[in-house]
Amino acid sequence: MAEQVSLKRPTTSGSDSTVQFSSRIGFFLAAVGSAVGVGNIWGFPTQAADNGGGAFVLAYLLFSFLLAWPMLTAELLVGRYGRSDPVETLSKLSSSPIHRILGQVTGWASTLTVILIYSFYSIIAGWILCFGLAPVALLLGFEQFSQTLMSFQTVPTLTATACFMFMTTQVVSGGVADGIEKWCSRLMPLLVLLMLALIGFTLSQPGAIEGLKYFLMPDFSKLFDHQLLIHALGQSFFSMSLGVGVMLVYGAYLSRNSNVPLLAAGVALTDTLVAILAGLLIIPGMFVALHHGIEIHTPEGALKSADTLVFDVLPALFIQFGHFGALISVAFFALLAITALTSSVSMLEVPVAIIQRRHWALRPQSSWLVSIAAFAISVCIVLWHEPLFALIVGATTRYAMPLLSLSVCLFTGWVWSRHHKLQELQQGCPNIGSSWFWKIWPWYIRIVCPVLILLLILFTF
Repeated sequence: MAEQVSLKRPTTSGSDSTVQFSSRIGFFLAAVGSAVGVGNIWGFPTQAADNGGGAFVLAYLLFSFLLAWPMLTAELLVGRYGRSDPVETLSKLSSSPIHRILGQVTGWASTLTVILIYSFYSIIAGWILCFGLAPVALLLGFEQFSQTLMSFQTVPTLTATACFMFMTTQVVSGGVADGIEKWCSRLMPLLVLLMLALIGFTLSQPGAIEGLKYFLMPDFSKLFDHQLLIHALGQSFFSMSLGVGVMLVYGAYLSRNSNVPLLAAGVALTDTLVAILAGLLIIPGMFVALHHGIEIHTPEGALKSADTLVFDVLPALFIQFGHFGALISVAFFALLAITALTSSVSMLEVPVAIIQRRHWALRPQSSWLVSIAAFAISVCIVLWHEPLFALIVGATTRYAMPLLSLSVCLFTGWVWSRHHKLQELQQGCPNIGSSWFWKIWPWYIRIVCPVLILLLILFTF
């Protein structure tokens, strides 16, 4: 039975005392749902396969412990301390007028970034919905419609994007406990079951064992290759929804008596395990496709890009299995749709939380207003795909997220007082002051994490 949590929220300007996770397991599943996104399912496996297989997995595990876990702990802890939205929370960490202004600027920048990510992420989710429905349309005899769904044309793309945003908005409109928590608690176990079933099927096919070896057998000669290390660092960083206010908001809904470092470790570990499970599904699946005569490599010998594998290679593979392949295809794209939905819900919650704290509109209206604005951006991206899509994806994920995370890291490590950090940690773990965690984490978040993020930014630029 999930431990029930009572969140008595302090009386602050714009606070909403009804906003809370009803249980720690509910928070955990929601946070994992945010961290486990489409990138875990298609990005991590190809990154691993192209960067030394098991050597990349080892480096990814290392950076998840060295960067993702301390940073996730920091964002959740700051969020619980502030008990508000990113703008208000970051401005509360210091009484200095300059720090307060910088905190507000960082909070608004995070909010704008997450809205832009929500806009293009919903387009990708729309493609996923189209490819998931295509085999169903084919089985029903609508061959032309099935081809249209997989054509990336404007009308089906925007229709599916609108449908995905509708689902996201419906979940967020329900609130934290009755919307986000309830649906993540249902969808995350379903995601794991679908993944395990698909892994079992894939590993039973000819060629899968070669793919398994390709994914898991480490090439230790690449372990200290700077490209491998930077890719592993980036993958561990981006998979945790850091820097865009999501974990600050989720931390605000967390109980005062929760052990934040322990919860953050659980989220980081689970996210990593799901990424590895995705590798056990995707890479063997690629070699099964190769066994069926489907090309999976570029002329240079590397695996095709992640989006090509998902929207080209795998659908071609599923066709090989006839009617049963249609069922496998639906299950696979349902898996992707679930990961997209649980992540998009957390993205939408950030601007909705800002509107809620300021009492500008009720939660349902807030959710719809933000989604309508985001859909307008999505329409522009689809209509002007060539110049806008890559630009917005790069600007938000490659540049804005690391810079914003660096800002949050500096606020946590240098602006927020050591005394207040310890007080907040002691809320859920009274004896943490004498632990090794407290001896290491405060200076680690001040020095080591900023250096790692700066390295990522340096190689990105």
